[in-house]
Amino acid sequence: MYDAVIVGGGPTGSSAARLCAKAGLSTLLIEEHSVIGYPVQCAGLLSNSAFAECEVSNRSVFRTVSGAKIFGSSGEPLSFDAGETKAYVVDRGTLDREMAERAAEAGADFRMKTCVTSVNEEKHIIHTADGEDIRYRILIAADGPRSVCARSFGVPASQFIYSGIQAEVLYNTDTPQVELYPNAAPEFFAWAIPMSSTRARIGLCGTKNVPQLFEAFRKRFTVMNVHSVTGTIPIGVRKRTYGDSWMLAGDAAGFPKPTSGGGVYTGIRSARHAVSTAVSALENGDTSKKVLSGYETLWKNDFGREIELGLNFLKIRRTFTEEDIDAGISAMNNPEILKIITESGDIDRPSALLRKLVMRPEIISLGGRLGIKTLIRLFK
Repeated sequence: MYDAVIVGGGPTGSSAARLCAKAGLSTLLIEEHSVIGYPVQCAGLLSNSAFAECEVSNRSVFRTVSGAKIFGSSGEPLSFDAGETKAYVVDRGTLDREMAERAAEAGADFRMKTCVTSVNEEKHIIHTADGEDIRYRILIAADGPRSVCARSFGVPASQFIYSGIQAEVLYNTDTPQVELYPNAAPEFFAWAIPMSSTRARIGLCGTKNVPQLFEAFRKRFTVMNVHSVTGTIPIGVRKRTYGDSWMLAGDAAGFPKPTSGGGVYTGIRSARHAVSTAVSALENGDTSKKVLSGYETLWKNDFGREIELGLNFLKIRRTFTEEDIDAGISAMNNPEILKIITESGDIDRPSALLRKLVMRPEIISLGGRLGIKTLIRLFK
């Protein structure tokens, strides 16, 4: 029996495994695929904070970006550049494998090509597809948006399940800016992330008609696809993130940010909180639901408010028309607001910027068109 078993070998799972092993716990990480970091299901854009949380070298980094351009259906794009690194464009396969290597170096065991089919919560047993039973004292489930562990524990799915499609394309761009296209994906946005001066990742997310929307968006780029991937993003925290001897972390808990869909930062932060809770519980010999409730307190105090505000913003954004988006871009396209965006923008904790923006007279003047009154109430 292991002290801690982590299900899932992404950044959240590998972080949890490394931290558990460093704390002296006998640790096992279970991964269903034969190779860590495959298949890739991520845009591969990490904020400075998210990349720092990974605690890895720069070998996975393609390039850095310092700003963004937001395109409407017409008119000038909203363009800003901080003049310094704001995010890293990474090779997620390389990143994930390095994080797993760090976990192994810390003393964690790995079991690859092992598919979890169910978990017996009462007996603390993980059942696998090959018939093996794995016993644990504490389970940290980091097995993604369609978490088998969460389903075994009877935890309902996230409120929204977004699907994404992304392709690598040949695309000439010399600017260190991410391109965003809100009108190309009515429920979220589309993107073009520069990997180099000649290549970019283009993609979008939504809950319906995603292949059709992506095909239409791809036609903006008159070049051949190099590589395509698909993925799933759960938006909205699950109703429960802990129970008797188990905790949900990362995408399995519904921790991706509703404003961007990114889950690496919140995933690793949740792994840290899960491990600190696990270490304390095991030291005291009590891994009950009551004791592990401290995990929920920790993550809520850390980033819970950001997710709550982001989800409320997303619900309003889903009502925007193309005209609303264009009006918002036009209203923000002035030097003072661009300065606020450049100085206060934070991919992982966007509420501070949103609070400042909704209080600006240019934005308030849009009135009910963009749900501004609702936003002001949220961010007071």
